[in-house]
Amino acid sequence: MKAKEYLSQAYRLDQRINSKIEQVASLNDLATKATSTISGMPHNPSRAISTMANAVDKIIDLQTEINQDIDKLVDLKHEIVRSIKAVGNTEYQTLLEKRYLCFMQWEQIAVDMNYSIDNVFKLHKKALDCVTVPRTLQKSTENYSRKL
Repeated sequence: MKAKEYLSQAYRLDQRINSKIEQVASLNDLATKATSTISGMPHNPSRAISTMANAVDKIIDLQTEINQDIDKLVDLKHEIVRSIKAVGNTEYQTLLEKRYLCFMQWEQIAVDMNYSIDNVFKLHKKALDCVTVPRTLQKSTENYSRKL
């Protein structure tokens, strides 16, 4: 795994968490809109209890997934922070933190650091060369590549 791929994992995981949170909100809306229908007609006894019960089950499952993903994100961010702090240059550290932990756009990083966008890209390339990907990730990626 290359440094850029390693550092970008936090953003992708954060996006997945946000997507699941939106799904929970959608299911909450569905659950609150569920109404019961009273009818004298017989119904299938094997039919699901109610739409609301199904929605609540799905909400609980998604919330459990979200909590697990948040735990992974926190652990991953701690790991990434350690890798960034291991970089000797404070300018590199600042750039990497803004990009990979704060998820800032390149233009905003350039403004914040008082650099041109071209200089930010050059600085980024040098900073990535200083990042060491943890060995456990390197080995797992190598093993995965061999299987393909």
